[in-house]
Amino acid sequence: MSYTEEVYERVVAQNPGEPEFHQAVKEVLDSLKVVIERNEEEYRRLSILERLVEPERIISFRVPWVDDKGNVQVNKGYRVQFNSAIGPYKGGLRFHPSVNQSILKFLGFEQIFKNSLTGLPIGGGKGGSNFDPKGKSDREVMAFCQSFMTELCKYIGADTDVPAGDIGVGGREIGYLFGQYKRIRGLHEGVLTGKGLSYGGSLIRTQATGYGVVYMLNEIMQAHGDSMDGKTFVVTGSGNVAIYAVEKAQQMGAKVVAMNDSNGYIYDPEGIKLDIVKDIKEVKRGRIKEYAERVESATYTEGRGIWTIKCDVYLPCATQNELDLEGAKILVANGCKYIVEGANMPTTLDATNYVMENGVLFMPGKAANAGGVATSALEMSQNSMRLSWSAEEVDAKLKTIMKDIFQKVDDAAKRYDLEENYVVGANIAGFEKVVDAMKAQGIC
Repeated sequence: MSYTEEVYERVVAQNPGEPEFHQAVKEVLDSLKVVIERNEEEYRRLSILERLVEPERIISFRVPWVDDKGNVQVNKGYRVQFNSAIGPYKGGLRFHPSVNQSILKFLGFEQIFKNSLTGLPIGGGKGGSNFDPKGKSDREVMAFCQSFMTELCKYIGADTDVPAGDIGVGGREIGYLFGQYKRIRGLHEGVLTGKGLSYGGSLIRTQATGYGVVYMLNEIMQAHGDSMDGKTFVVTGSGNVAIYAVEKAQQMGAKVVAMNDSNGYIYDPEGIKLDIVKDIKEVKRGRIKEYAERVESATYTEGRGIWTIKCDVYLPCATQNELDLEGAKILVANGCKYIVEGANMPTTLDATNYVMENGVLFMPGKAANAGGVATSALEMSQNSMRLSWSAEEVDAKLKTIMKDIFQKVDDAAKRYDLEENYVVGANIAGFEKVVDAMKAQGIC
């Protein structure tokens, strides 16, 4: 049995009932086999992989809060501080009923490699709660956020662990969290990113993940003598990442015809009217089906199946494992040429393997959606310097970072004679920097 297989079996045995974490570890370890085999004796002696797959610490706590009826509610809160070899822990907070330790461990593990690829000094972490902000009043969300931060503030700091937003955690939630941190700790520091512009936030941060996905797609297309002009896109999701991926794709000449949310999907053959989507999702916090009620050319379909819409480019920007083998086969049959992940691990392993085997150029989320955390790190830099950069400056840095990530991924794949296998390239390029740092710092 190979070293990677031994470590994977150990992960499954020691972390029962955590399928998302198992999946993330398997995807990475399978990709790294070509690297591990060349250095197996040294890596075994130093237990590199065993240390890599084990979080440095997991913090779990209860979050009591009072709802609008005066009843006390209790949720679970977590922070997974996975790896700090190259910098303070960095990764989002997710507030969603599905949140559990397995999901946060998979996200934190992926974050290690994603953050490494940015070239910035940030380690990997993730956190959140099974609290659902949907349907809650602003006062209830504030009450929850204040209780959550009252416990979390003991473990984070500008040079220790810097959370950001994720699913269910937007500008409103970050504001409440930051206010409570400042109130308790008495520090106005860059401990959270995604802050409002009036109190230390960065321009372009809101758009960064979605923009970065499209910048990455552009690099892939340019490397293959292609462009976005006139291409038909399907973008899944209708949250922050999806909205700004659509915005940038449209600016660069693409025609986006479909988006979705957890209830169903819209199809507009004339092209998505993003101002209406923004009004529904960002202003009214409504459901995507309302688009079809407001736009005559659009149709709404309840449930899954957005992948049945013919497209040249598919950008999964919603949640983990949203694209399975069935969907992958339909996309390939319909002539899809590019899949670039905006969400974290939105494609199942068998679907990933299928599309790559059938000639689709596929870029994993740890590389493609790294623009968000990269711009979070730029926000940290601005906070440290007490400066604010212009939108043009931040956007230029974001473009450079995404271009550099593509180059690292492409070069790593080519070094191991796996050209165009961007999954392997991303994992290798992220792994190499982290392992060099781990070895330099001794056994810790």
